[in-house]
Amino acid sequence: MLHVAEPLGQATVSATRLSVILPVPPSINHQYATVNGRRVLSAMGRGYKAQVAQLVLLALAQSPHKASLRHSLGTGPLALSIRFHFASPLRRDVDGGLKIAQDALCEALGLNDNRIVEIHLYKEQDSTTPRMDVSLCALPH
Repeated sequence: MLHVAEPLGQATVSATRLSVILPVPPSINHQYATVNGRRVLSAMGRGYKAQVAQLVLLALAQSPHKASLRHSLGTGPLALSIRFHFASPLRRDVDGGLKIAQDALCEALGLNDNRIVEIHLYKEQDSTTPRMDVSLCALPH
């Protein structure tokens, strides 16, 4: 069976849901650095957030549902689903990329991530196309 690579940034946007393919975040060991005794986001972590913002904003710009999605995501509780496709099943924990991925997505959308009340995490292996499939949707309130 031939595996077709999913392109980063490929997205489906509706009035209540954003689903987008994003890069796998850096490992937890590469997300932060210690500077003057303080833990700060590393250059790799900042670069990751910038890349996610670019992909998310491009997906929104290409969608006729941009305004309605922003409205629905901006008014109530949210649910986040992330399906990690790691190159190796043993090198990464399923939750190691959650926080930076959640922060990057919410920052790109101008949302406070404390409104996420439901999270679903999945871990799979794809040695040819590591990625994460992310879905953020509004929940009824």
